[in-house]
Amino acid sequence: MASSEHHLAAGGHEPHAEHGPLEHAHPGPRVYVLVGVVLAIITMVEVWAYTQAFLKPILVPLLLALSATKFILVVGFYMHLKFDHPLFTGVFGFGLTVGASVITALIFLFHQYPYPVIQEAAAVLH
Repeated sequence: MASSEHHLAAGGHEPHAEHGPLEHAHPGPRVYVLVGVVLAIITMVEVWAYTQAFLKPILVPLLLALSATKFILVVGFYMHLKFDHPLFTGVFGFGLTVGASVITALIFLFHQYPYPVIQEAAAVLH
């Protein structure tokens, strides 16, 4: 028995054999490094935005949007969701949507991010 035949008989597979229909091509290391660099840049923008006083009125929505972008990148590339069945993308997207909706509702419910009060309207009410 030849070496490759012995390997196949032992339950192995040929290294250059055709992949089945469930297999898909993954990107190379360059793509993963590029995604990592983009994630690092988004994180730097988040930290920078947190320190800027002029962004305070839109800070929470901005940070939520940047966090959602990072979530999509991590799930799409590092968890290989981009290359899997679209149902899995829908499941993660649904979870992200529900989570963002609950957080947004709680923020508005507990007035942590209230609408700006117009001074004239406030004077009329008091």
